[in-house]
Amino acid sequence: MYAVIRAGGKQYRVAPGDVIRVEKLGGDQKQVEFGDVLAVSGNAGEIGKPQGEARVVGQVVDQVKGDKVLVFHYKRKKQYKKLNGHRQQYTAVRITEIAFDGQSFKAPEKK
Repeated sequence: MYAVIRAGGKQYRVAPGDVIRVEKLGGDQKQVEFGDVLAVSGNAGEIGKPQGEARVVGQVVDQVKGDKVLVFHYKRKKQYKKLNGHRQQYTAVRITEIAFDGQSFKAPEKK
């Protein structure tokens, strides 16, 4: 059982219990609900766009920073060099439930 969701302009394939890194979510939320569900897998390997209301619920685990990315600009023969760095901020989210068409698939409780 898995779903494909859209968050922060990117698409993620998630299953109950997965931990994903999405772009930083504002506020001090403990739970996040992703309403933009693009596809859901059903029984016997079927996959398709959900007909009715579909939602994916997750629990915020941590706010983290990604690795540093160096941006280097250079023009030859002109003595021009410029170095910049960037660290993207992410929110780690653990998927707790996928619900659609009256069915609900929950992740096992984590101690």
